[in-house]
Amino acid sequence: MDLVLNVADYHLLTPYVYPSTWPENEPFRQLLSLFVITNLGALALYLLFGMLSYYFIFDHELKKHPQFLENQVQREITYAVQSLPWISVPTVALFFAEVRGYSKLYDNIEDSPYGWPGVVLSMLSFLFFTDMGIYWIHRFLHHKLLYKRFHKPHHLWKIATPFASHAFHPVDGFMQSLPYHVYPFLFPLHKVTYLGLYIFVNVWTISIHDGDYRVPKILRHVINGSAHHTDHHLYFDYNYGQYFTLWDKIGGSYKSPTSFEGKGPHDYLRKLREK
Repeated sequence: MDLVLNVADYHLLTPYVYPSTWPENEPFRQLLSLFVITNLGALALYLLFGMLSYYFIFDHELKKHPQFLENQVQREITYAVQSLPWISVPTVALFFAEVRGYSKLYDNIEDSPYGWPGVVLSMLSFLFFTDMGIYWIHRFLHHKLLYKRFHKPHHLWKIATPFASHAFHPVDGFMQSLPYHVYPFLFPLHKVTYLGLYIFVNVWTISIHDGDYRVPKILRHVINGSAHHTDHHLYFDYNYGQYFTLWDKIGGSYKSPTSFEGKGPHDYLRKLREK
């Protein structure tokens, strides 16, 4: 995150916002800047990719489903926008630790333990590590002692839209993002790769709420896509994974998506029209 902070300092914050007597590396200034940057960045990613997905990918026929709530899109956006600043508080603390040099993020390819192959391997290991972490955190949030207080708000949206992707209780939202932030404190990762993966995971989170169930047939039971996550919202105890179905299969929580079997939300709407 120091790359983004340095760009913001150079082009905006130092010349136009902060007094010249306030050093760029002063801790409180860094915390304040990170809080603003994190919130603006998260909001921009959510609204930009959420709108693109909603208008160009999401099937608006799903809004006719009986379980689609009144004013649901507005409610999803409102809940997300209200939650993001609270989610950002502990997130900024972790970004601050990165900026102060406590992580294993590095600047140059030469600093990678294995050069370019190491960068590629780190991307793959990031995906598998975070998928495993999110699976267990997500499943833990379904425990009866935690579900009603923290995770149930996200399950209000049985037939979700892309805007439901970030509509979490703040504790829920931060907990499920924790594996992303923990990874660079445990394993070497290129800073630009980290930023790219940060954008990717936000876009992926939007994509699994977009109601587009198309996946190459050979990958249907490997990739945890929108079809799998729709069934998670509908049937509660299945498909906790983020990218892959691996941990659901290991943990006994895998469910073949109903939309692949002609019993999904679109099929339900078709049967209603036929009646």
